[in-house]
Amino acid sequence: MSRQDLMNSPDQHSKPLPASRLACLVGIALFGLAGCNTFSEVVQAPAVDEVKPAVTVQNAGDIKYYPSDEPLKLGLEHFKKGAYGIANRYFRDAVEKAPEDAEAWVGLAASYDRLRRFDLADQAYAQAIKLTGETIQILNDRGYSYLLRGDLGKARAKFLQAYQLDPTNPTVINNLQLLNASYRFVERAP
Repeated sequence: MSRQDLMNSPDQHSKPLPASRLACLVGIALFGLAGCNTFSEVVQAPAVDEVKPAVTVQNAGDIKYYPSDEPLKLGLEHFKKGAYGIANRYFRDAVEKAPEDAEAWVGLAASYDRLRRFDLADQAYAQAIKLTGETIQILNDRGYSYLLRGDLGKARAKFLQAYQLDPTNPTVINNLQLLNASYRFVERAP
């Protein structure tokens, strides 16, 4: 058999479908299509200019910067360990990031005192005083600064100012006792 003959001859195994079976298949197909949306039911997408940004997205202009207090924490930690040079570096970083932080300025001043950079310590104390005034801590720390410099008269004046503000402050009391004890070891001229 040629190819042409195969195409034109009816398949011996295929029989025409009875009308009832054909109607059943058409019904199933129509029933399946009944669940599909028609064009009139399609929801129209909003225009691009009508789309609002999602609530979960934060605009860059809404984000506020809060400086980290990590440099201050590290400065205090190293100061307590006696690593005054490292503490000084962290306190400088802290005042650069948060110039309104009086605690960072006092820490910077105290670290300068321990490094014997009294000129820079005085500048840092001045910045702290601008922010908070002469607090007990600042008066006490400045007194200790004068004590380190050997200026016992100025040290006593600052400690007494702090003592007048809070006569129960143990740090001020200890520093006054330290100052009084140091007077016993001062050599007097004959």
